[in-house]
Amino acid sequence: MADASKVIHVRNVGHEISENDLLQLFQPFGVITKLVMLRAKNQALLQMQDVPSAINAMQFYTNVQPTIRGRNVYVQFSSHQELTTMDQNAQGRGDEPNRILLVTIHHMLYPITVEVLHQVFSPHGFVEKIVTFQKSAGFQALIQYQGHQNAISARTSLQGRNIYDGCCQLDIQFSNLDELQVHYNNDRSRDFTNPNLPTEQKGRSSQHPGYGDAGVGFPQMANAAAIAAAFGGGLPPGITGTNDRCTVLASSLNPDRIDEDKLFNLFSLYGNIVRIKLLRNKPDHALIQMGDGFQSELAVHFLKGAVLFGKRLEVNYSKYPNITQGADTHEYVNSNLNRFNRNAAKNYRYCCSPTKMIHLSTLPQDVTEEEIVNHLEEHGTITNTKLFEMNGKKQALVMFETEEQATEALVCKHATSLGGSIIRISFSQLQTIRENSQ
Repeated sequence: MADASKVIHVRNVGHEISENDLLQLFQPFGVITKLVMLRAKNQALLQMQDVPSAINAMQFYTNVQPTIRGRNVYVQFSSHQELTTMDQNAQGRGDEPNRILLVTIHHMLYPITVEVLHQVFSPHGFVEKIVTFQKSAGFQALIQYQGHQNAISARTSLQGRNIYDGCCQLDIQFSNLDELQVHYNNDRSRDFTNPNLPTEQKGRSSQHPGYGDAGVGFPQMANAAAIAAAFGGGLPPGITGTNDRCTVLASSLNPDRIDEDKLFNLFSLYGNIVRIKLLRNKPDHALIQMGDGFQSELAVHFLKGAVLFGKRLEVNYSKYPNITQGADTHEYVNSNLNRFNRNAAKNYRYCCSPTKMIHLSTLPQDVTEEEIVNHLEEHGTITNTKLFEMNGKKQALVMFETEEQATEALVCKHATSLGGSIIRISFSQLQTIRENSQ
């Protein structure tokens, strides 16, 4: 342990942790005279009234792991004996007033667009530019005012407030940037002083170097909102939500039976597909580029070890950030079969590993169970089926003897035509078909 000091250094202070949370952690041990949040480093410095109070706190937290909002924080004596105003200004970002604000949005249950941010921030002065991006800290935005005073006023009155009732909480610091560069006017960035900017660079999505990457073709921002809505703010066990690698490598494929469209049918259960490439020199390997890092994380998590065409799949992140377009790549970025362009929140909620039961939707109204069985039975033994209606639309559940048979039926028959309708197939998390329900 470092020499005792009345200043305590706290690490792993996430963006969701407020000054108040830290005060509550240390107030039982004595009066706290100063607190400095080092937001850029996810750390904080906290000064107790005297050294014995700090020693009491440190001794207590040596035996009890301190946690705030479910996150472990780590405490040690600081090398400072006293917090001076110098240290408080040494944060660089966050305290030095600037006309550009860095805004992090927590508990984001609804999509936040440039328009929404403009509505929230413009009452405090003329907003010149807004840039939004997705980082591991969550959804963030940079907001540039005409003058410092506007930014100070906005921060003072909006810090800690919710945009919507009970969610989308604003965490506002001063940025250390001098001027925002905006290349496109769209729902992710806007220059209100120059309405003539293009909406998008042709053929690829807008990317702001240094402000975080917007993902290829799919705005990750709307995605963050859909994810939060789908999982009620808490991700499924084993999913971090912080992966930023979009491309996955699938290996141990059956080269005689696999093709790009079949891989699309399987991987599109977990996100939008940008492009797929089967590797010529390794016919049992393929690269799949997903819409963003979260979607590729879902694919790796749920498909590792799935069995398809007699082979157990290996799915890992690729060392390549994306797949270069070429003669041997199949493009899916504009495919209307991508499942996450609509109802993304609902689709995320249904993500699971392959099961024996598949769910069929967009069926023709007059379809019979017999026609469904005829369409699918070449892929394995069907043990049960149920045809039902939801919101006036025909849907079906089909149970196979094994997960492998259900997976084969899904990859071969998703997006095929049955009775003139293009059918959608996904895995169902139901274990059995009950007669009176889905």
